[in-house]
Amino acid sequence: MAQIYLLVAGVMLCSATTCSLGQNLSGIPSQVKGKMSTYLRLMKKIPSMTQATRYHHLILQQIGNLLNIEESRAAWNNTLFDQLLSQLHHSLEQLWKQMEEDNLACPYLEIVVQKYFQRIYSYPKEKGYSLCGWEIVRVKIEVCLSRRRRRHPHGSSCGLLSLGCH
Repeated sequence: MAQIYLLVAGVMLCSATTCSLGQNLSGIPSQVKGKMSTYLRLMKKIPSMTQATRYHHLILQQIGNLLNIEESRAAWNNTLFDQLLSQLHHSLEQLWKQMEEDNLACPYLEIVVQKYFQRIYSYPKEKGYSLCGWEIVRVKIEVCLSRRRRRHPHGSSCGLLSLGCH
């Protein structure tokens, strides 16, 4: 989707009267200027929205991976745990559909999220998979998700969205 906006903006720019940076744009019809301005504003918004979708998907995917290890089930009520995993799976499916539509790839973002979660993965193991260790993990996950919702309804609270994605 983002590629279409870029292509249209490129065509609009190329079809307009060429001018150097020092000249004004008086030779370009106001309708064309308006359309160009609209496309440029849309282009500005697309990366942060699509990066946020990818970030959210990566976070939920890592949470799912963490909770799917055998030792995690023993720490919580099985009914609530199953409901959480079901909701997590549903959210991941919805985000995956959105990412396919946006044709988004964010290799650097994926690496950063994986490194962050490596520390969280190691914590319960270091604590012998104790209930206390899992409670710390639960709180970390809750804080991460609540910050994301509070600060950026469609994005990251950790500043990861500044990384380049294509």
